[in-house]
Amino acid sequence: MTEITDLAALRRAMAENAERPEGPARNARAEQLLAAAEGLNVPLAVIEALGHQLSVYNYSSEKDKMFVPFARLLRLWDERPGDFDAYETHSLHWVFKWMSAGMLDQPHIPLASIEKWLGEMERRYRLAGYSERAVRGAEFSVAAHIGDLARAERAYAAWLAADRDEMADCHACELYGQGLWQVERGRDAAALTAWRPVLEGEFSCAHEPHSVLAASLVPLLRLGRAEEARAHHLRGLRLVRPMESMRAAYAEHVEFCALSGNEARGLELLAERPAYFTDTGHPRSRLDFLAVVTLLTDRLTELGLGDEPVPGPAGRAWTARGLAAHARTEALALAERFDARNGTSYVGDRTRARMARRPLADRLPLGVRTPRPTPTAPSAATPPAPAAETSLPALLAEAHRLADTLRPEAVDAWAAVARAAGDGELAPADRALIADHEAMSRGPEGAELFERAAELYAAAGDPGEALAARARGAYFRALRGEPDTALARVTGLSEEVRALYAAEATGVRQTASVLMSRARILMHRARTGAGPARDAEAAVREVPALVEGHGTPDEGDARLVARVAESWGMLAELAGAAGDGAGAAELLRRAVAEYVRAGVPWCAVEYEVQVAALAEEAGDREEAERALRAALEHGGPYVEPAGQVQLHLRIAELTAGRGEVAAAAEHALQATHWADRAGESGTSGAWARQRLGGYLLRQGRCAEAAEVLESALADLRAETHGDGAVVQARWWLGDCLEELGEHRAAAEQRLLAADIARHWPEQRDHATLAHLAADSLGSAGLVAEADRAYVRAGELWRALGDTRLLVRSLRARAWLALREDAGTAEAEGLMAEAVEVCEEALEDAADSRALGGLTRELAQTHRQFGDLLAQAGGPGGVHFERAITLFGSLGPAGLHDRTAAELAAAELATELGHPEEAAARARVVLAAYENADETDETVRTRRAEAARLLGTAE
Repeated sequence: MTEITDLAALRRAMAENAERPEGPARNARAEQLLAAAEGLNVPLAVIEALGHQLSVYNYSSEKDKMFVPFARLLRLWDERPGDFDAYETHSLHWVFKWMSAGMLDQPHIPLASIEKWLGEMERRYRLAGYSERAVRGAEFSVAAHIGDLARAERAYAAWLAADRDEMADCHACELYGQGLWQVERGRDAAALTAWRPVLEGEFSCAHEPHSVLAASLVPLLRLGRAEEARAHHLRGLRLVRPMESMRAAYAEHVEFCALSGNEARGLELLAERPAYFTDTGHPRSRLDFLAVVTLLTDRLTELGLGDEPVPGPAGRAWTARGLAAHARTEALALAERFDARNGTSYVGDRTRARMARRPLADRLPLGVRTPRPTPTAPSAATPPAPAAETSLPALLAEAHRLADTLRPEAVDAWAAVARAAGDGELAPADRALIADHEAMSRGPEGAELFERAAELYAAAGDPGEALAARARGAYFRALRGEPDTALARVTGLSEEVRALYAAEATGVRQTASVLMSRARILMHRARTGAGPARDAEAAVREVPALVEGHGTPDEGDARLVARVAESWGMLAELAGAAGDGAGAAELLRRAVAEYVRAGVPWCAVEYEVQVAALAEEAGDREEAERALRAALEHGGPYVEPAGQVQLHLRIAELTAGRGEVAAAAEHALQATHWADRAGESGTSGAWARQRLGGYLLRQGRCAEAAEVLESALADLRAETHGDGAVVQARWWLGDCLEELGEHRAAAEQRLLAADIARHWPEQRDHATLAHLAADSLGSAGLVAEADRAYVRAGELWRALGDTRLLVRSLRARAWLALREDAGTAEAEGLMAEAVEVCEEALEDAADSRALGGLTRELAQTHRQFGDLLAQAGGPGGVHFERAITLFGSLGPAGLHDRTAAELAAAELATELGHPEEAAARARVVLAAYENADETDETVRTRRAEAARLLGTAE
């Protein structure tokens, strides 16, 4: 570690320490630096080191340590104010506010001492000539904390009425506090209005919008603004994660998870921060955290997961129930200490109310992998609830209703009847229905059970239904690999039912059922190549001919309408197999219409999906999207989770294709939710998250996109999803991180993606990723690593014959070389090489488009060459002149670039003491824009800059 020998070295060390992550290590280093400052025998060194120590304590979990350095600073000020420079004088008064809040957060500091401190703060601010704004803000905080609402309202009004001066908190922090008060008074919408400038990026600081994003979560949920709440959680959590001092804000994210059906994510957040359970330096934020832990673990216990293991304080294994009890005890004990100090019950009342909050959403999908912790396996969306009555007559009535309307729940309803009846008396017809539905529930393995159902139907005096049950059994035999036996059986059964029907001994419904089973068997044989399609088609057409030959079936007879619908679906399949896509689509639409008319739209889902596939094949994306949306609508609660995933993903792709990216993101989000429900988080869920991350990035929502893409990459595997999906996810994540200023992390993602892409036959993606990684490495200050990456990218661009990007890699290397201490020779050499490469390519340009692009690139290179030489103190005028000429050759398309080069040359002329040249170039720019569009921002900027340079020159 570098020895501290003077004030300059101390300042460099403090600046370096200030950039380190919050936490004990940074605090310890600040203590070392104070000891070093004391050895310099320079009063200002000690003052600055004390201020640094106070600052790092304040932004850590050891806030209780900041009172000692402040007391020492205040004593030094009172004894020798002349030792403080202007900056340290300002800083001393600034941190008075930290002391007020800090005392309030420590329950062992008496309220009387805090009130006395407020008076001292007011006196010193008045002596220094500062406004009352900061003092009244501090008074408001005290009154609001102890629950003196009348005093809080007075102080709040006085705070806002006082003039803003240099001691006032920044706009972002003030708006945060004002919004909190609105929430406290039950005015959620007003709070969000107050916070809007912070949320929209108008105001920010070291801790904002971090705190505002966290504080907005519950108000947004209460107002039903779930989409904003989700976005604020993903964006805000990313900001507070690395900041140890933001335990209260972190707790609000855990609370959001507990109240939005994301309990599993809440547990993940607890696991990330084990020290938050026990850090005692800031009791108030510890109270917030423990209250939220209680809320979350109580919720888990309520869900039947009280005995499940959960993360908690180190030293023992915790269950949800055990941690809830522990956290509640600790939280209430802390609240009692605050209330004892304050002389009110306000803190305890608010803590108990917070722990008792009820969920505000059953499940709000977040887009990141957070399977809901439930003791049961994932299931489809909940279908309509069965009747609450459990008497046998009620169960029978419900089962008949569900069977007559072809509800999927009918199988379970007849099973419930069987359990309720036991060995008791039931009509043979009801026993037949029980056996029939049980056989259907078993699939191909239930073929023999249909015989039992047939016997019971016969005993009940319904020979037609008995034949229909046997026909169903024959179809199931075909499905389990007995097609010949099945066909022989169903042929005989068809002859029998026709005879019965002719004799009016059975109805059209039973007859149609047998004929449909025969059609199904023949269709199965046609699919497997065991029988001709013409036989299947003839059998299928018999069904609608029978049904419609006796008039259009009434909508109340769902079974007959469904038989007709299924027939159209089978005929569509045959048409498609024969290459008649348009005919197949029309038949499928007829099938859908019949199912909807029958009141069983969920049966139409498969057909709408097939319509969508045919439409996509025909290039009709609009019809494909319509059909998929209809499938979702028709299926309702009966579409299984895995089906929901695929439908939402396909709609997302189609929606994004027509530019509706926000709508695409919503469908991708729903796909992630259903993938988790289906137990497919690592397969289709990872793919859905990858798509969602891309859509969020396209909307500029980089923080949210980064969270989602990082979650996706935890599960994306080349062998499962394809290496292209992995590369794309890392590419997008790198773009997000670069936009967020996380350059080193962006470079890592781009290099990982490039390492996969280097094995691909086509190398353009590899080259692009290497170039982007070099950009990120340069932005991160890793000059040598960036240069190596640009070298690799340049080699690839050269091999691909892309002169423009090769030239850009050379220019980037030139600027990197200029940042080194070795001088400008290497930088100039690289820029000269870029010029040479571009000029050679221009000589070989084959068409006007290539000529124009290369001319612009050469002009840019000369422009940058001039800038580089000017920055290095050399003569860049020749290159500026060349750039101006080249840009001029491009005509109107090169105007803005030409005037930018003129202005750069004018600036250089001014610096070199050539005002006449500078003035002449400024006049050229003004003349170029003499009749230009006044609304063009570039025009206005260029004119203003030219006028400034002209004024300077004259």
